[in-house]
Amino acid sequence: MIIVTSGSAYLDIDAYACCIAYAELLNLQGQPARAVSSAPLNESVAASLRTLGPGLDPYVPGPEDEFVLVDISNHLHLDPIVALERVVEVIDHHPGFEEFWDRRLAQRADIRQIGAACTQVFQRWHASGLLASISPASATLLAAGILDNTLNFTGHSCTEADREAYAALAALAGLDSQWARGYFGECQRAIEGQLEQALLKDLKIMAPISNLPRTFAQLTVWDAGQLLLQRRQIEQVLGRQGQDWLLNLISLREHKSYLLTGSAGSSQKLALLVDCPAQDGVRVLDRPVLRKELLRKGLELQPNN
Repeated sequence: MIIVTSGSAYLDIDAYACCIAYAELLNLQGQPARAVSSAPLNESVAASLRTLGPGLDPYVPGPEDEFVLVDISNHLHLDPIVALERVVEVIDHHPGFEEFWDRRLAQRADIRQIGAACTQVFQRWHASGLLASISPASATLLAAGILDNTLNFTGHSCTEADREAYAALAALAGLDSQWARGYFGECQRAIEGQLEQALLKDLKIMAPISNLPRTFAQLTVWDAGQLLLQRRQIEQVLGRQGQDWLLNLISLREHKSYLLTGSAGSSQKLALLVDCPAQDGVRVLDRPVLRKELLRKGLELQPNN
């Protein structure tokens, strides 16, 4: 059995969709596969999407099962169900661990700069000749993952391949031009309704090599105005993780990122990565950025790069 899974902290829509859609493709190709995860879902997996299709499988991996990793390549933060020595494929778009997997899997490690891992999975569907057979549920999930990870096609990491993948998936799933706004609005309502849980579910601990604040949270909403009014609560929640923290609050309607930091040291780290002065402790970028983009910038500060 092939187990398609992701990271340990949480599943966002990119990871969730990849798990389900890639397992579906493998099964159609005659390779028994299941989408399995022990991680909680964050608010990017909107409630309306959680009821599409069969969802994740409660299957418990056995000693002979092999693993495919999607939307993750950091081997230090894999779902605990994963046996590292039995990982047979990696599909990811985050930087930092390319060499680790290249030594182990060579061509079976597809780690590259692209807007969404969902686009990579779509490309496998397209190359297989089976795209016409994709379920509406998987097509919708992959489309949502592309929207989220490309910031509705406004993010710096968005590529033409992401746009083409979304167009094809939206046609297959019957998504109209207003679907994106509805999706992001649903995610924002869920975040506002349980802000603390939303922050903790989309939080990553960054290694020193990243040159980023240790705790890095990220929220993507349609309009950040209401959440900025809850700044005190945000600071309290993230402050309990330590004072070296960063929140990237992405406001899609405004096409901006609001970057909040927890300490002077955190602010100094961020100042090396973005050319934007802080005003009242907040840096407002004139375009939205994603965590992985700031990670790439941080890694580039290493002496050997």
